[in-house]
Amino acid sequence: MNPTTIQSIQTDIYRIPLPVTLTDSTHGEMTAFELVTARVRDSEGVEGVGYTYTVGTNGRAIHATIEHDLVPVLIGDRADMIEAAWQKMWWRIHYGGRGGAATMAIAAIDMALWDLKAKRFGVPLWSLLGGYDPKVPCYAGGIDLWFPLEKLLAQTDDNLAKGFRAIKMKVGRPRLSEDVARVQAMRAHLGPDFPLMVDANMRWSADEAIRAARAFQPSQLTWLEEPTIPDDVLGHARIVREGGLPIATGENFHTVHEFQQMIHAGGVTFPEPDVTVCGGVTGFMKIARLAETYNLPVTSHGAHDVTVHLLAACPNRSYLEAHGFGLDRYIANPLVIEDGKAIAPDRPGHGIEFDWKGLETLRP
Repeated sequence: MNPTTIQSIQTDIYRIPLPVTLTDSTHGEMTAFELVTARVRDSEGVEGVGYTYTVGTNGRAIHATIEHDLVPVLIGDRADMIEAAWQKMWWRIHYGGRGGAATMAIAAIDMALWDLKAKRFGVPLWSLLGGYDPKVPCYAGGIDLWFPLEKLLAQTDDNLAKGFRAIKMKVGRPRLSEDVARVQAMRAHLGPDFPLMVDANMRWSADEAIRAARAFQPSQLTWLEEPTIPDDVLGHARIVREGGLPIATGENFHTVHEFQQMIHAGGVTFPEPDVTVCGGVTGFMKIARLAETYNLPVTSHGAHDVTVHLLAACPNRSYLEAHGFGLDRYIANPLVIEDGKAIAPDRPGHGIEFDWKGLETLRP
């Protein structure tokens, strides 16, 4: 197969209204997310699609970074040399980047390049990445901190009916006793052996997180997620040692180096990269392989329609997180869940087909 070159990159931004208002302990109420897309077309007319998203702000910065800083230096380069493209983007915006909008902008283009490459080979992305098992254990991630208990349990029953066999709920209310009571109610509702995770969204200090973890111990949680800020590496290590629960963290990490520091310090049990945050498919797979060398199971955050491919290529995968932000309404074939497993599709590339006409009505 002859190599092709990058002929054009189109980037767009949309504001996706959420079906219901979502809440957690740090972001407050969220009514819309921002979607930033990148469409890379090669010299033979094949197109790859990538995207990243925000919880409502900073999307314009990501869009501007792609359009003004990354697109001009990639046109004419070989489309199949993705690592070279990644390094070129990384060092192009390194001084003003190393995280934030920079790695999210890189992620959108990197994802599009991998989609393009898999399409050129006529294989699904999970196969191109090595292939392990297209049936990936999956949990439903609720953004439900302020749901009344009745609504929380009703959401859980709805997720069970959809085929989920693992559930995550939010914690981080002002009173720990309220969190404990809600977790206990969920445990009673689901039964003793059902996988149940909780997510604090960085709400606590290390000491507060240790107290919370100890209080949650009787509920036999699969993990406690993001107990404190991602910058507190030593605090995370204390929480793991003293809290008595497995810890998941990493959705706010932007580089493999942040994961390396946290893993080396013993501050994480389930490394949790987000493909749209950590520099795309290239960044995610480096993190997954790093976790494998430490014998740690990798999980994920966000972008489940793409991430199912990545975990389908990882022998050390644990659970895929599935929680939509309304994007399913603009995708032709949303994620399929069967008896607790997300099924990585066999369509060439990552298989996501956006409703571009529908999205056009959502420009900010």
